[in-house]
Amino acid sequence: MNNQLRPVQQVVRGQETADGDGVRLTRLIGGPALPQLDPFLLLDDFRSDDPDDYIGGFPPHPHRGFETVTYLLHGRMRHGDNAGHSGIIEHGGVQWMTAGRGIVHSEMPEQEDGLLAGFQLWVNLPAAHKMMAPRYQEFGVQAIPLETREGGVQVRVVAGATTAGTQGPVRELITPVSYFDITLPAGSRFEEPVATERNAFVYVFEGDVRINGRRVDAYSLALLGAGDAVGIEAKADSRLLLVSGEPLREPVARGGPFVMNTEAEVRQAYNDYRTGRF
Repeated sequence: MNNQLRPVQQVVRGQETADGDGVRLTRLIGGPALPQLDPFLLLDDFRSDDPDDYIGGFPPHPHRGFETVTYLLHGRMRHGDNAGHSGIIEHGGVQWMTAGRGIVHSEMPEQEDGLLAGFQLWVNLPAAHKMMAPRYQEFGVQAIPLETREGGVQVRVVAGATTAGTQGPVRELITPVSYFDITLPAGSRFEEPVATERNAFVYVFEGDVRINGRRVDAYSLALLGAGDAVGIEAKADSRLLLVSGEPLREPVARGGPFVMNTEAEVRQAYNDYRTGRF
């Protein structure tokens, strides 16, 4: 490829914290080091084989104005909402929930022991769609295509499409996003175009890689700079997320579980929730 490879603009290690009913997690986007990366509002990595770290789960809580993406690597998570929708996210599966005008939902571990691991990403919605009807896109591991490349490189395509034409099952997104889960054997190389106008990051959760020559090791997020492609070399067996999205370039007003464009809209969201209008 004759592309301009994106440099690493910033490396974020994340902040240990807790959310929900005491679930231990690491916050990569949405913390002091990286408050947001338009259109991404939050990225959490949760992983533990100690039930005390996750058994409390995320009891019923509201959202408005954005999307939550839960991608589970290990374990099982039961979810439900105030509209009667429920189901189970299993290992390798994804739930792409559009909260839109408002939803109250819960995410509770469907296990009492063993490893629970995965990610939650928040994707902002443009002003014109913040009050759209809530919706879900849910897919098990068997529905997420696996692309194999030279050197044993594997790409699980959750959303978006690769240059080889592999299309993820999550489609018709309001905010255009690509979400790839990439496995790299030691010594292998991965290169893929990333549209110039998009913001992009790589989150390495196993191994040790070089991105355009800069080292990024496990549990580090690399914010990518300007360019139209990403080039990644694995120094050890590695696994990572490559996520990109078109920035909205709109004002962001955040109030806990609500993300709107103005503080008045956030106050309205709290009032609507308190008065049962979700």
